[in-house]
Amino acid sequence: MAGAPAFGGFGGPVPRDVVVLLAVVFTTFTFQFFEATRAVPALLRLSPEVWRSGHIWRLVTYPLAGQGGPGIWFLLELLILYWFSRDIFWRLGRRRFWSVLAGGTVAAGLAAVATELLAVWIPAASGPVPFTLLQGQRTLLVIVIAAFATVLGHATIYLFFILPVQARWFLWIEILFAFMGFLGTRDLAGFVGLCVAVAVTNRTLASRRLDRSLRELWLRLEQRRIRWKLDRMRRRRGMRLIKGKGAGSEDERRRREPWVH
Repeated sequence: MAGAPAFGGFGGPVPRDVVVLLAVVFTTFTFQFFEATRAVPALLRLSPEVWRSGHIWRLVTYPLAGQGGPGIWFLLELLILYWFSRDIFWRLGRRRFWSVLAGGTVAAGLAAVATELLAVWIPAASGPVPFTLLQGQRTLLVIVIAAFATVLGHATIYLFFILPVQARWFLWIEILFAFMGFLGTRDLAGFVGLCVAVAVTNRTLASRRLDRSLRELWLRLEQRRIRWKLDRMRRRRGMRLIKGKGAGSEDERRRREPWVH
């Protein structure tokens, strides 16, 4: 979209959708520290209750349950989520922004659940707490960064705020970070889910961009074909351009139009 703000910083308009998203994640994050509200994020998070008790809604709600301990890292994650979400929102628009988030979320959740079910036959492949890597803002971060890397692949992002890296490389950097998380948690289901979120987001946006490019190419070719056809007809029939009835000055048009007084 035209007028989209540059990546990073705090300038430019702030989408209300992004503010609401961050507010929900922050609210559910704080709920987990109070006895009276602790059940709310627990009901939103992805867990084996998906297949044990039929809690299908968890496949959609788990990114909304803020995850982590009270500290600077959670706030930093929200800040990075804000930067990428803001730029992607202005680039894609509201409808596509939410469809990309929803598609990546559901795909990652289904892949993680399928992996955890298969891990029953491979006990050593799954850690003690499944889906740890997927919970809360982590999945949202993976999706919006993958979207940014796909749509604005040639943009420059400063990794750790120091090292300049082209955005397209963040598709692989995300997978590397997810693998590092897997080594620390043994959460195979979460690792597979994050990889699927990256892949689905990339393919969704890349295919739409390809379709748009092919459509534009077809329109250009069709325009050239029509021009070539008109030029050929003009040469064959000796056609020449004549002035229409509306040509000439305003006074001349009035003289030719007796109903104008």
